[in-house]
Amino acid sequence: MTTGAELIAAKLAAIGCRSAFGIPGGEVLALVDALDRAGVRFVLTKHETPAGFFAEGGWHATGVPGILVATLGPGLANAVNAIANAHQDRVPLIVLTGCVDQADADTYTHQVFDHRALLAPIVKASFRAAPGSLNAVMDKALVALSDGQPGPVHIDVPIGVAEGETGEVAGPAPVLPAPAMPAPGPDLDTARAWLAASRRPLAIAGVDAVNEEAGPEIAAFCRRFGVPLITSYKGKGLIDETDPLALGGAGLSPKADHLLKPLLDVSDLILLLGYDPIEMRIGWRNPWRADKHVIEIAPVVRDHGMHSVSLLLKGAIAPTLDTLMASVAPRPVWPEGEPAAVRTSLGEAFAPGSDWGPAQVFATVRDGLPKEAVITADSGAHRILLSQMWTAHHPRTLLQSSALCTMGCAVPLAAGYKLAHPNAPVVAFVGDAGLEMNLGELATIRDLGLALTIVVLVDESLALIELKQRAQQRPSVGVEFGGTDFPAVAEALGGVGRWVDDAETLASQLDEALGRDGFTILAARIDRRAYDGAF
Repeated sequence: MTTGAELIAAKLAAIGCRSAFGIPGGEVLALVDALDRAGVRFVLTKHETPAGFFAEGGWHATGVPGILVATLGPGLANAVNAIANAHQDRVPLIVLTGCVDQADADTYTHQVFDHRALLAPIVKASFRAAPGSLNAVMDKALVALSDGQPGPVHIDVPIGVAEGETGEVAGPAPVLPAPAMPAPGPDLDTARAWLAASRRPLAIAGVDAVNEEAGPEIAAFCRRFGVPLITSYKGKGLIDETDPLALGGAGLSPKADHLLKPLLDVSDLILLLGYDPIEMRIGWRNPWRADKHVIEIAPVVRDHGMHSVSLLLKGAIAPTLDTLMASVAPRPVWPEGEPAAVRTSLGEAFAPGSDWGPAQVFATVRDGLPKEAVITADSGAHRILLSQMWTAHHPRTLLQSSALCTMGCAVPLAAGYKLAHPNAPVVAFVGDAGLEMNLGELATIRDLGLALTIVVLVDESLALIELKQRAQQRPSVGVEFGGTDFPAVAEALGGVGRWVDDAETLASQLDEALGRDGFTILAARIDRRAYDGAF
């Protein structure tokens, strides 16, 4: 006979899951054991929130959904941040929690609360495993995981279900719905007519295009019709950013907005290609006139209210673009060359300069890494500047929390990716406050033997919040803290640490770090107000 935990583990192994992350408790011991015996390695982290980011990093590397395991009560409560991030950042995350059996919950309250009620606003679906319907529950969860926009699904597993025998046999993986295609009709005809007539077309692409792996089709479309492309930060690399049509990422930088948004005003056609404005700040609310021709291609109907569209072509991005292009001949566009001028201005606005600071750090690391290198960025001032400066050649090579914008994501994201692809060059960028949130995970990285490079920007300040305080003429309160000897911390936790104070030292230390077997922290000291005017 098979236990409920064994059936759940078999279903997850069948879809390619090979790692699960979390902290075990008594209520999930059967699940952890069953996952291990099914070939799904359980990785012990030091906190449940980083466990979720480890799982996300592995998904970016392999395309296989990640697994977060949390015990009841405080285990799940700790994991809420990572689950909310998966929901907003469109990450397929399988959340397995243990819970007491219903009869016990009715008469026993220690650590017990309603897991499903807590998670309801931040998961695509939540299920309670029950005897006799485990296959059905798992199939429903796996379909919900990836249908439309990906996101987290939750399965609450009572102890008696996990440990008890079941007469069910793990069935095959569920058949996922085929990507939708827009129906022929007047909307598609109108969209083609607008494309054929446009002389100043502009496209914006985002996270949905990345998740659908539509980069090649978007690049081909833009090159065929001469359409310049703006991306969200998550969408960087959908088109190689060395391409003359690439206008880089946008969303959080007023300096970039000042250059890019005038193009929206003069454009006569805007195409939204898997663009989800959940990544964008308030400056991107209603960024174009309501009477402008705007065609949106999206897998779901949007309910964000951030902007208006003229036509929605609901469907998969790549085949919809192919359909849209049919019978439309390319013609000369942008006769005044405005996008090229904006691209030049963006390059000048975010040039690294010659003075040591965060821009020099980013430029030096970019020069020292191959095109296919993967970097992660934590939340804070450094992320905004980095996302504007970094040249991405492929999607999923700049990973970050861009919708929830939570701190503490960069190091576990990078570690999860490195665990799945040990030979990939991976670098995490993090502020000193963000790294201090995750110091315990350095021990996890050590125990996993990951050769990971971490670049920490050290200014002993929550720089982005301090900037906002000054902009509002408020005193600096709660944003300054003492210095940490990060190289010493690295050595104490089994890694290597180095201080860097100039580009030459950083370049040489980066080269050594990339050749090392264990993890390295490169602590780059910068001025406390180094981000003033940077973005």
